[in-house]
Amino acid sequence: MPDISPDVPRPSNDDSKMFELAPVSLWVEDFSGVRDLFDTWRAEGVTDLRACFAEAPERVAECARSIRVIKVNQKTLTQFEAADFDTLNGNLAAVFRDDMLKTHLEELCQLWAGQLHFTSQTVNYTLTGRRLDVLLKGSVLPGHEERWDRVLVSVEDITELEGARHRVTLAEEYARGLFEHSPVSLWVEDFSAVKQLLDGARAAGISDFRVFTDVHPEFVERCMQEIHVLDVNQHTLDMFAAPDKKTLRARLTDVFRDDMRPHFREQLLDLWEGKLFQQREVLNYSLDGNEVHVHLQFSVLPGHEKDWDLVLVALTDITARKKAEAYLEFLGKHDVLTKLRNRSFYVDELNRLERKGPWPVTIIMADLNGLKRVNDQLGHGAGDALLRRAGEVLAKAMEPPFQAARIGGDEFAILMPNTDERGGAAMMEAICKLVEMNNQFYPGSPLSFSMGAATCQRGDRLEAGVQRADLLMYEEKRSHYANQLDPQGSGPQ
Repeated sequence: MPDISPDVPRPSNDDSKMFELAPVSLWVEDFSGVRDLFDTWRAEGVTDLRACFAEAPERVAECARSIRVIKVNQKTLTQFEAADFDTLNGNLAAVFRDDMLKTHLEELCQLWAGQLHFTSQTVNYTLTGRRLDVLLKGSVLPGHEERWDRVLVSVEDITELEGARHRVTLAEEYARGLFEHSPVSLWVEDFSAVKQLLDGARAAGISDFRVFTDVHPEFVERCMQEIHVLDVNQHTLDMFAAPDKKTLRARLTDVFRDDMRPHFREQLLDLWEGKLFQQREVLNYSLDGNEVHVHLQFSVLPGHEKDWDLVLVALTDITARKKAEAYLEFLGKHDVLTKLRNRSFYVDELNRLERKGPWPVTIIMADLNGLKRVNDQLGHGAGDALLRRAGEVLAKAMEPPFQAARIGGDEFAILMPNTDERGGAAMMEAICKLVEMNNQFYPGSPLSFSMGAATCQRGDRLEAGVQRADLLMYEEKRSHYANQLDPQGSGPQ
């Protein structure tokens, strides 16, 4: 530690009042002892002072003890809460302690390198124990370059500044933590190039942006390419199956593709209208190819409305919700057991076809033969298996726009728009062939249908066609049972 030597004469000159009244803590110190130690170590062959200190850290303290304090000003006494010079002298160990030697090492290395000035930031303590963050600057005074026996040191109290910096650092760490660990996907993006493109289109006289993008879809594509992703958080990497940020940035075309384009076009239309905060549901893709349905919230951050150079995009994964909605929609229009359309869909589609066609419309009514017998003799599990097989056959026979529906326990209907009698006959023949193949594949109860078809022209009531097809189907069903003896004696089943 520096040793204040009151016996050393204190210089008195015209600048003494300036020194005494300076608004910063000033110390005049004698570093000649440090110079002597350096000369000794150089003579011993030391070339790397930092390495020397690493091997013998006690040499740092030896240098500190060799420094003598010649003079301090009033600001120093006030700053370090010392009543007078002697009080400060007797308590220097309380002022210079803890990690100060680490920064003192840096000062010594600067002097060793031949510099006559040194700077460091360190921590001192007042005599009451209050911590001071200080910026220390030293300079060998002119005329004392050989011996370093007069060095002027200023000690600036930067405690408040360091406190403010520390609070800023904590705030930044807090904000970064919120960003990185947010439970939603966050993207920080630069849309400034997109804004320039939109401004250029407006300057070129474009007024109807929707029509413009209809005619020039490549403009939307170019805008997509001009988005620059600045940062994403960890949840984004997890959501999109990306190992790291670099990989995600390199494969953005795999994330934003296909169905994303019409959504992005709507986003551009909103931006064209000045809507800098937007919400919508869009479809993205993870890097492993899976669909990711997201609720997108887009916001140009405050202060960046002029250039759109800082945009925050939040994506909430709603894939599970979308799957649930799709399943509920499926249940609303499908029969769970056979996976065919259900009666509700059949009724709606029948009404739609009667209103809009296209004509002619052929209706096939089909009834599964022997279902009651299978349920009674083998149980409902076997009956359900037979119904599933019926669903497989009818689904295999369908091609858009044809639709097959289960409209009762063992009753099915096939709606064939824009199809005449020959098309209906061909469909029934195809179903019969698929039934033969199905029976070869599945042992046990044979699968068979009784079917009837009717064709309606424009102006006909489709319900009347359904009744005609039903009558034909029941005729075939009676014929089917007439050729075999019902073991229960209960007639057609």
